[in-house]
Amino acid sequence: MQIKRLFSTSDAKGTENYLNTQKKYEIIRTLLYFGIYDALFIEVSFQTKSLLNLLTVVAVLGCLPASKSAVSAIMFLRFKSCAPQHTEKIKEHSAGLAELFDCVFTSYKKNFKVSHLAVRGNTVCGFSEDEGFQENDFYTHINHILKMDGHKETTVKIFVSLPKYLERLEQMKGLEEEPSRTQAVIETLKSVML
Repeated sequence: MQIKRLFSTSDAKGTENYLNTQKKYEIIRTLLYFGIYDALFIEVSFQTKSLLNLLTVVAVLGCLPASKSAVSAIMFLRFKSCAPQHTEKIKEHSAGLAELFDCVFTSYKKNFKVSHLAVRGNTVCGFSEDEGFQENDFYTHINHILKMDGHKETTVKIFVSLPKYLERLEQMKGLEEEPSRTQAVIETLKSVML
């Protein structure tokens, strides 16, 4: 965890710049794991002059966590954090709303990158920088997740136009505050994010 703190003070899911921070952390962790594996394997081969022993098995089993870490690093390498110019504009309009940055939702068929989400009660609105964002597939996926977790009448809308999204953020401020419901929806969303 100490290495992770070197990159940013905000390293929790849904915080600003989460994807870029996590990407660095995953790469360093993967390199460290493979470095340990390589060092152990080389040491074993030099010490025993043979690869037919139990330490070789231990060294090879060391590949499992390193490989798992490599898969995680590859997943994070595919995505970027919300662009700084968009982040600044969003922050100007999202004051007072519960929000999540850098959301990547995975499903069996597709991954959905949502740069920012705002939640108030049973209303979830988001902005995606992906012009080809497949809204219908996302709505089907996320509504299923929300309903399974007991959020039956939640509305979800994702915008690809920043000005329209900023306008919607201002409108959301007029909705009734429901802190417990808002927090429950956020926890559900965070549980299915990368």
